[in-house]
Amino acid sequence: MANKIVVADTSILIDYFRKSEKANLVLVSLYDKGFDISISAITEYEIYSGATPNQIGFWENLLKETVVLPFDHFVVKIAVEINSALKRKRKQIEQADLFIAATAMANNLPFATLNKRHFERIDDLIMHDEL
Repeated sequence: MANKIVVADTSILIDYFRKSEKANLVLVSLYDKGFDISISAITEYEIYSGATPNQIGFWENLLKETVVLPFDHFVVKIAVEINSALKRKRKQIEQADLFIAATAMANNLPFATLNKRHFERIDDLIMHDEL
């Protein structure tokens, strides 16, 4: 049986990088529950643009088995729809977060984040803990 797939937000990866005790982290829990991890191209950008030269090797090792989902015209369309809905409610989120959520939705995949407060504003985004 194929593993389940989840789109991990940048916050999940940063948490894994920063904490020395890894056993109870969300990323480890997702793997333990049989999820394959994918990320948005936006998350890849955020990771590498914030990494120091000494951190690049860590990120390359962690992400070498990770599927990076593209930021393409379909994701753009979904992002525009999400942003319009959030604008009407006056509950917009940061653009990078918008693009990452749109990537998950465009690929019909659940989403895992440590920043639930922002992402819960998006009506059709399936959070991994809602499965």
